[in-house]
Amino acid sequence: MAVNKQLVVINVVGLTPALIGAHTPHLNRLINNGFISALNGVFPALTTTAQSSMLTGLTPAEHGIVGNGWYDRELAEVMFWKQSNHLVHGEKVWDRLKRQFPDFRCSKLFWWYNMYANVDASITPRPHYPADGRKIIDLYSTPSGLHQQIEAKLGKFPFFNFWGPKSNIESSRWITKAAMLEFEMHQPHLQLVYLPHLDYSLQKLGPASAEIATELMAVDRLVGELMEFYFERGVQLMVVSEYGIDAVDTPVHINRVLREHGYITVRDSLTWELLDPGASRAFAVADHQIAHIYLRDSSDKTAVKQLLKQTPGIEQVLDDDDKKRLHLDHARAGDLIAVAERHAWFSYYYWLDDAKAADFARTVDIHRKPGYDPVELFVDPQLPLPAIKVMWRLLQKALGFRMLMDVIPLDATLVRGSHGRTPVSAHYGPLIIGPSFMARDHIDQSDVFELICEAF
Repeated sequence: MAVNKQLVVINVVGLTPALIGAHTPHLNRLINNGFISALNGVFPALTTTAQSSMLTGLTPAEHGIVGNGWYDRELAEVMFWKQSNHLVHGEKVWDRLKRQFPDFRCSKLFWWYNMYANVDASITPRPHYPADGRKIIDLYSTPSGLHQQIEAKLGKFPFFNFWGPKSNIESSRWITKAAMLEFEMHQPHLQLVYLPHLDYSLQKLGPASAEIATELMAVDRLVGELMEFYFERGVQLMVVSEYGIDAVDTPVHINRVLREHGYITVRDSLTWELLDPGASRAFAVADHQIAHIYLRDSSDKTAVKQLLKQTPGIEQVLDDDDKKRLHLDHARAGDLIAVAERHAWFSYYYWLDDAKAADFARTVDIHRKPGYDPVELFVDPQLPLPAIKVMWRLLQKALGFRMLMDVIPLDATLVRGSHGRTPVSAHYGPLIIGPSFMARDHIDQSDVFELICEAF
């Protein structure tokens, strides 16, 4: 059976029904010609968990993505922001459609777990790490050479505008243009496009900031460009989001609490301390407003749960029964899961003295840190001349010297937005915008899988 339809799914991260209005004219037009509905999001409301549920139709207990990171008990290492699609269990939407339509083609642009997915074209960030300790910014793509062809037309992907203190609309603009080029090159039946800009602005500024209107208009314009391009070609569009952002003002240093009560072990490494998860009786993998707590001995569970329940900023501590109820009972999940109060979020910080913070703590280093660190969105306000320091570090790099881009602060109070909890109402949670035939009275985030299939 041949495929005679095409669908593009645009993931505008952080977009909620509450943000739709005067600042989103292009999205409004899409809604007027179709429908908008709140999505009943999965728990936890995190990037990789939400995406995996949309692309498999499964719960976290089934697809195994319990967060952006987790603790590998056999390796005794925290795994964060891994990229292999093999980590996601279950049949993916492209696998289902390829079984139904032998000629089906799918492109996956910047959605997570991109590498080694059974798709026909993909692009994702993937630096090189030479043996001399350098980090060379680059992308990974299939087929081989795809991102080089696109960069030859658009210029290099603005990696430093994708994440970190310089993150802004430029990375989403590049992805927008790359999506249109890739579509012309391969004519995919299903194209998945990821626009992260709004998410980072909301975390950095907070959802109540007056500046969010400007950021919202910027990403709406990109959606407008995509609408014009695809509608001219008779392509259907679906817009989804992963979660909404809560305003926060209180970081909870959960690992410091556990350390102060003797549960955490650190290793002295040169002049700093490293979390030693394999030797620790209990530690937390902090992930926005959710923290997975891993225990070496289950006999500590009751005491650790009681300690965390008494910790300011923690609303609840989930145990085995709660995990089962929330469809989060997977081997990768923590023995306990802490949920922050709505105005709070979890830092990964485990040191008690900033002088002992690891060398990576003051850098953008999403893989080495044993937890998510939104403070990477800021330049240390205590630096007297931050621009000069950055220029000096870049000069050192250009001259071939090893250098540490240590410009990130250790002040977690700078963060103004977070996510992970169930939203206070559907108005502030994820959404779906699409053609009228997809409209339903109630749509779970995992239903996106079936809606995509039904489009064909």
